[in-house]
Amino acid sequence: MWQERSVKEPWLAVYIKFQHEKSAAKLLEKKEFEVFLPVYRTIHRWKDRKQPVVLPLFPCYLFLRTPIERKLEVLRTPGVQWIVENAGYACTVPNTDIEVIRRICSVGTQPRPHPFLKKGDFVRVRSGPLAGTEGFFVQVKNGYRVVVSVALLQKSVAVEVDLAELEFLSAAHRTSPPSQALSVRGV
Repeated sequence: MWQERSVKEPWLAVYIKFQHEKSAAKLLEKKEFEVFLPVYRTIHRWKDRKQPVVLPLFPCYLFLRTPIERKLEVLRTPGVQWIVENAGYACTVPNTDIEVIRRICSVGTQPRPHPFLKKGDFVRVRSGPLAGTEGFFVQVKNGYRVVVSVALLQKSVAVEVDLAELEFLSAAHRTSPPSQALSVRGV
């Protein structure tokens, strides 16, 4: 019954205490919430060593699918600070944003957090596992990346792409809403 109902519930963005994302996600899952915490792998360097670590793609945030009636139960979870709201109402994250982020995280790419971008030209990935994904195009050193943004959080995710896989899109030809739009820009 819960699984059938949860499909119809909206995704919400939940603000989490710094470096408590994983523990809050586990606690919310124990309470039978549907939780999505996108992560990426990187190497942290200290003076005396290097160590692989898994970090949240959106620091201090996770996504939660729940009826708003369970808001108090969410807020009473250790590590949870608040649900992202506007004028006292929980803001929903479009399902398309969640699906694009899941797709990026699941295809074996190397996603990285990226500063939120608002303006620029749009591109679409033409081929490969991310075919159809639209976003900002940025150049980082000698590589190219597509940046997918979640406007509600003002956060973005960058993933490396082959320049030959991209096609330019005018604003009239894009299919994704502005929260997923991409731009051509040199960094």
